[in-house]
Amino acid sequence: MSERQAATRTPTWWVWLAAWPVTAVFVLSNAATPLYVLWQRDIGFSKGTLTVVFAFYIVGLLGSLLVSGVVSDRLGRKPVLLPALALALAACAIFATATTVTALLVARLFTGIAVGAVVSAGMAAVTDVAGPERRRLAALLASCAMVFGAGLGPLLAGLLSETLPAPTVTVFVVEAVLLATAVLAVLRMPVRRPAGPGGGAWVRVPGVPRGNGVPLALGIAVFAPGITATSFVLSLGPTLLTELLGTTSRIVSGAMAFVMFLAATGVQFAVRELPRRTVLTAGAASTALGMTALITAVHASSVVLLVTSALLAGAGQGMGQLGGLSLLNSTVPPQRLAEANAALNVGGYLPAGLLPVSTGYLMDAVGLPAGATVFGAVLTGLAVVGAFVVLAGHRRVPEPA
Repeated sequence: MSERQAATRTPTWWVWLAAWPVTAVFVLSNAATPLYVLWQRDIGFSKGTLTVVFAFYIVGLLGSLLVSGVVSDRLGRKPVLLPALALALAACAIFATATTVTALLVARLFTGIAVGAVVSAGMAAVTDVAGPERRRLAALLASCAMVFGAGLGPLLAGLLSETLPAPTVTVFVVEAVLLATAVLAVLRMPVRRPAGPGGGAWVRVPGVPRGNGVPLALGIAVFAPGITATSFVLSLGPTLLTELLGTTSRIVSGAMAFVMFLAATGVQFAVRELPRRTVLTAGAASTALGMTALITAVHASSVVLLVTSALLAGAGQGMGQLGGLSLLNSTVPPQRLAEANAALNVGGYLPAGLLPVSTGYLMDAVGLPAGATVFGAVLTGLAVVGAFVVLAGHRRVPEPA
């Protein structure tokens, strides 16, 4: 049976369901965000340590990306996704019983490994189920599954921790149930094993086939500043809210993260029919405007501008992510697609891990306003550079017929 016939026979609802494991794991990725203030109170650690806890997620994710894309393209999507979901379930158990910084580090590390697997193998699985005729739909659903899950996690954590007993336990019990349903979806998912093994090392820095470097670079140029902006809001947003609003409400911090990723989800549906170079350029502009709003919010002590900054950051990540995934889906052959997805995410998550951590320690040394200003200025510059990269390479951005 040809790929075209397989795509025709696979119902569209399976394309949507194939994206569910991505959503379920990304719910976990940010579920801890509103709870850090509780752990800080009970365990006791600084803003710098908080960003290190957050960055251990990036360490696990980047390590996973060195392996998961290649393994998925050679052995199949399920052999990567099922162990990743098992690690995510283990992370839930560790989070729910954490009483030390070490436990939080381990839970974040496991979470990062699981996320690295789903952004490579999980997103590629959505494309496999969709088939060649629905690649644009696959890119949209895979990207939206990621950002919707990332926003739903902190909202659930904020609501459940404020309204139910055991605030640092309940959300992870709920998340374990969601992950269990994702396991069932993967077990039944209609994806086939790869046609044949690829060449090269099993553990390597992920890349793309020769001739696909430009689409990858264009995606990273916009996706990296966008996801770095949202990572900053996730790691230090609750601290900024405490400084600006004087509140430690976990519902408020969770809601801010949720609306940020809701913007990232909604904007992708809004721009899905636009040319890819337009989507990427708009994503870079949104990130730059978001960081300008962040700097102004900190100096004016404005919660409205802080939320505006989060919305613009979410939109910037959403458009950068959609543009990058769509370019890879249209240019990279299926047998290298998971590795290509991994390469895009390595390029995005490296600065997303390094810059917020550096800013956390900078804030400890020079104060919140100065640290946030430096971060916002650096990221604005990177977003502007990304826009120029897209504009300079616009002739090499493939567009669908």
